[in-house]
Amino acid sequence: MALEHDNAMMENLYWWGIPTFFRCPNVPLAGNDIALVGVPHSTGNGTTERDQHLGPRALRNISSIGRRVNLEFGINPWERSKVVDVGDVPFPKANDNEDCIKQISNFFKEIDKEGVKPISVGGDHSITGGIIQALGRGNLSQGSSVSLLHLDAHTDVFSNVDHFLGAKKSAAHWGAYLADQGNVDPKSSMQIGLRGNPRTLDWLQPSYDYGYNVVTMKEYRQRGLQSVIKQVKEVLRDKPVYITFDLDCLDPSIAPGVANLEAGSKGFDIDEAISLVRSVRGMNIIGGDIVCMMPTKDSPNNITAHTAMAIMFEMISLISEIT
Repeated sequence: MALEHDNAMMENLYWWGIPTFFRCPNVPLAGNDIALVGVPHSTGNGTTERDQHLGPRALRNISSIGRRVNLEFGINPWERSKVVDVGDVPFPKANDNEDCIKQISNFFKEIDKEGVKPISVGGDHSITGGIIQALGRGNLSQGSSVSLLHLDAHTDVFSNVDHFLGAKKSAAHWGAYLADQGNVDPKSSMQIGLRGNPRTLDWLQPSYDYGYNVVTMKEYRQRGLQSVIKQVKEVLRDKPVYITFDLDCLDPSIAPGVANLEAGSKGFDIDEAISLVRSVRGMNIIGGDIVCMMPTKDSPNNITAHTAMAIMFEMISLISEIT
């Protein structure tokens, strides 16, 4: 008992032991329910300093002190489900965005084949394209296109030019090419919190043209949380749901360490963000990701990493509850 007590105490220290997500075992996929994945990729967003590949390590480092039970759901996801850390996607050509996207898709095809639901930490937002190329019309989605719950300050539906500073499947393109491929169904997907600093007056038009259900931050403030949650439930009901959470949808005061800060208007606070993530509770959630963390720009207390950890825990809880 004394040894058990000592081990439990030590596991609360983020700086002790071998870092895995939430101290989950690092074991093979087969026979598990949820796979936690690091996607340390940062060549899909050429406009920012390329430190987003450090996101998975930052979250691993502090996640041992994360929540162990979800009081709102009344569950302990670690006891309810088999949750494992399967490591990082390998990037032997890390500066070649197109090769990296291919590596991501190949990695997640194996996860999809095993029927294990992935929750990933990036990395820039181009990783979502690689992941959904594997999950769309796959095993977990039962051959259907994926419906997105996309929380972001930016649309990422960049369809006006064929590349973004050389990256064809960039952090700005994935919302368009996944729809073109049929891997995402825009008409049953939600984009919430858009408030980016646009370069053109028609910056939202590609999302509307593709049929995404768009709720800008201005509209969100006018309508209120419950109205938007109601819409999410109507649009995503009975669909295979994938949650993609860009940390820049949050207000910079609680997520300063992100790739594209949008300080011109208030972003979500953490309670709003968690409520929106929980809006798909009980649905057929097949996976999720958290992207665009830049640890080298975080505050000394790692508040962005802590915030990302809280969002990841909610995703784990949502999937564990339906497992």
